[in-house]
Amino acid sequence: MSILDAHREALAQIARRSRTRSLIPRAGHDFASNDYLGLSRSAELRAAVATALDRGVAIGAGGSRLLRGNDPEHEALEIEAAAFFGSEASLFFSSGFAANSAIFSTLPGGRDLIVHDALIHASAHEGMRLGRAATVAAQHNDVGAFADAIARWRAGGNKGRVWIAVESLYSMDGDKAPLAELAALADREEAFLLIDDAHAVGVFGGDGRGLADGLDGRENVVVLRTCGKALGCEGALVCCPRVIADILINKGRGFIFSTAPSPLAAAAVRASLNLVRAQPERRERLARLVAFAGERLPPSGSQIVPVILGDDARAMAVAAGLQRRGFDVRGIRPPTVPTGTARLRISLTLNVDEAAVAALADAVTELTA
Repeated sequence: MSILDAHREALAQIARRSRTRSLIPRAGHDFASNDYLGLSRSAELRAAVATALDRGVAIGAGGSRLLRGNDPEHEALEIEAAAFFGSEASLFFSSGFAANSAIFSTLPGGRDLIVHDALIHASAHEGMRLGRAATVAAQHNDVGAFADAIARWRAGGNKGRVWIAVESLYSMDGDKAPLAELAALADREEAFLLIDDAHAVGVFGGDGRGLADGLDGRENVVVLRTCGKALGCEGALVCCPRVIADILINKGRGFIFSTAPSPLAAAAVRASLNLVRAQPERRERLARLVAFAGERLPPSGSQIVPVILGDDARAMAVAAGLQRRGFDVRGIRPPTVPTGTARLRISLTLNVDEAAVAALADAVTELTA
């Protein structure tokens, strides 16, 4: 009997449910990445990184931000990002997962309640698991369900703070949260509103500020904006009141005990924010591509297009068929999405053109008939 047998059996159970994950190389037309504006391989961003290297920006930070890892590029990015988005402060993390884990495990207290959308990202769940607050899921995009959950909690005699947690644009469904109504609810309840703007930043809002554009600067709003999607880089920015940033610096274990993000990555994000602001034509081209795709695929109103197939094995078989035809489309299964909603997640980016979208739509129709 091997010490690894339990792990082999765990993998076998995953395989029996048609839920095995594996790493496969990039190939074919890009309908899988989150590089929505095509910036990650752009000549402009490559040139900005080369310039940063030439002026001596370090590749590695060499330590945590609280030791010797605090680089001028980190601080410059945080100042520029706060000014760009309209927040009092911003804090740079190595990834959106790390930032969400720190937010949810650090900010809500033991007497508090987090009411989160039922479809919120796994990183938020990880943060909640590490934290001390009570948690409850509200029906997806149902402001009334959020209000009811808060009312039930208050009726139980609870006196702590409420934290309302949502994504602005849901990564597997492509639909948008009713942020104005949720902000009004947060104001009425003297609650915080936590917004994960990961898939909207760069694509929506004035100058690409995301769907949370206009909510920054409020004392009860914290916005997470990842840099590895439309911005084409890596890392994440938490845009928030100064006191919230200071709490994360002083109490956020994922910030305190992690090596700081690459200063070169911070320089790249600075350049990307400038490109997003200076090149609105990228957003305009993407909007035209989304409209074109909406005439041929199930429209979602965004660059994320789910094709629900239901059965796990069928979703993976159709995805494999599309990959064989030269379209990089991935199948998504539970637990990433709810049981019975396995799907193709089609991501529209400026790395493809209308001809590729039309050909993909024809292939999807044929393989799902």
